[in-house]
Amino acid sequence: MMTNLFSIFDPSTNIFYLQLNWISTFIGFLFIPYTFWIIPNRQFILWNFILNKLHNEFKILSGNKNIKGSTLIFISLFSFILFNNFLGLFPYIFTSTSHLTISLSISLTLWLSFMFYGWMNNSQHMFIHLIPQGTPSILMPFMVLIETISNIIRPGTLAIRLTANMIAGHLLLTLLSNTGINMPVYMLLFLIFIQILLLILESAVAIIQSYVISVLSTLYSSEVN
Repeated sequence: MMTNLFSIFDPSTNIFYLQLNWISTFIGFLFIPYTFWIIPNRQFILWNFILNKLHNEFKILSGNKNIKGSTLIFISLFSFILFNNFLGLFPYIFTSTSHLTISLSISLTLWLSFMFYGWMNNSQHMFIHLIPQGTPSILMPFMVLIETISNIIRPGTLAIRLTANMIAGHLLLTLLSNTGINMPVYMLLFLIFIQILLLILESAVAIIQSYVISVLSTLYSSEVN
């Protein structure tokens, strides 16, 4: 019995003290070797087409000084988040991207990597970014403070954006499903129709959020080059 509404996002299910909810995060790795051996089908060709489009877009966003192969990092990030977002839409499967343990680990690791690379290799360029062009001299200390704070909170905003969007949709689906116990039949059919529409909306949110996180990470990396 669920005593707390937010307990659906708590990875507490365990057998012999092994938290089984996190296993869903690694299911996707089981399918990776098969892509090198199976005969290409329509789904595989469509996925390659999407990845090529993302590669070209990330290459443009990275700028002219992008390192070869750097777009593969963000394509992998997009694939990982998209897989876990979709997997969480299935019943009895824990959505790992709705937990700050995953989302904050991803965003904080990327942000720290960008910061270390930028300050060690392009320190002058990083100082220039703290003061926008055309800022009056009297406002420069305030702009440095504002830009520093906005830079520091970036990993938090990335993680909270992904987590909040995943939690909001799942909470709404859970609340509506719990109200269907005492409903008459005609209202129950209407509730099922609403749930289907919400599932379609959540599928769109899963795609959009994985794309937004990847694009913002690419833009953050382009600022340190």
